[in-house]
Amino acid sequence: MQKLIVVIPAFNEEDSIQTVIRKVPRRFDSEIVVEVMVVNDGSTDRTVQAAREAGAEHILSFSKNRGLGAAVRKGLREAYRLGADYAVMIDADDEYPAEYIPQVTLPIRSGKADYVLASRFAGSIRGMKLHRRLGNYFFTLLQMVLLRKKITDGQTGFRAFSRSVLATMDIIHDYNYAQVMTLNIARQGYRMTEVPIPYKVRTTGQSFIRFWAYLSHVFPAIAKEMRRDPHNVLPETDFVNFSRSVSRN
Repeated sequence: MQKLIVVIPAFNEEDSIQTVIRKVPRRFDSEIVVEVMVVNDGSTDRTVQAAREAGAEHILSFSKNRGLGAAVRKGLREAYRLGADYAVMIDADDEYPAEYIPQVTLPIRSGKADYVLASRFAGSIRGMKLHRRLGNYFFTLLQMVLLRKKITDGQTGFRAFSRSVLATMDIIHDYNYAQVMTLNIARQGYRMTEVPIPYKVRTTGQSFIRFWAYLSHVFPAIAKEMRRDPHNVLPETDFVNFSRSVSRN
């Protein structure tokens, strides 16, 4: 049997986390065991309780909010440690269709890719505001220029990873992961592809993105990633406040 771990980073997402977890397909392949891991990034609401009630097998909690990049990094590294053959990362806000996990992981499961971006812009989008759409276009174009690869959605919050990618990928900053993750993985030579998905904007909670704060964090991180050896995985010394891991296995 193979193992697929679905990693869901969450910060104060009690209103949507259960919906996302319950949409995860558990039995789409008789040879694959599917487990859900929620990385609680210092939530102050009922995110942890809601995730546990919805059936999450693994819950990791930071004692305080560290940032989306830190949560994704920790979740993917833990998925590797737990023996995942594949992993999926999906946002906790129910904007992305968790029921598409079989389609998004198929290129990896069939040996055709190592890293998959679930593309909103190759699929269909409902409700995205113009400034968000333009921001996505800009940062996706920047990644295309830096990597010299065609990408339609470099900002997606729904991605899939092979075990080999989990072993070597890194996220260079805690604030966010979107651009630096793809730059790191692609520069290591892994095969990357996209799968079209439908998308709708969140109806609960609030996005962490603030325009100027986003720019002030993302541009320096991109520059730092492009200057360093992409195979140099950072030690996990920034998790001194990581509080506990609860497994329901």
